[in-house]
Amino acid sequence: MEILNSRLIVRPLDPERSLRFYRDVLGLAICREFPGGTVFFLGQGFLELSGQGEQGPSPDQVLWLQVRDVRAEFEALREHGVRMLAEPERRPWGLDEAWIADPDGMPIVLVEVPADHPMRKDVRDL
Repeated sequence: MEILNSRLIVRPLDPERSLRFYRDVLGLAICREFPGGTVFFLGQGFLELSGQGEQGPSPDQVLWLQVRDVRAEFEALREHGVRMLAEPERRPWGLDEAWIADPDGMPIVLVEVPADHPMRKDVRDL
């Protein structure tokens, strides 16, 4: 299978509330809008808010967002009244993570990759 594009599609319980959260609070840039939906840029991926959900997110669903400074982003979001799930900390796998929730309760993990983490190593010489 050749993948040409991909996105996560979220069916929010309150589409306008979620649009404001992702656009105005997280500050995601809009890729495109269409009747009943908005697609946001997510670094190398996309997030689509479309339709309206009936049950809310699964507890098994998590949005992973890499940021440059997890502590600064976490504090800025706290000031916006975002629901905080876990303070920033270095996890056993070496990533700095903080957890928040979107308006429907979907967990979002904010991740900072430290300079010395293996994900930042150039493996071309190995």
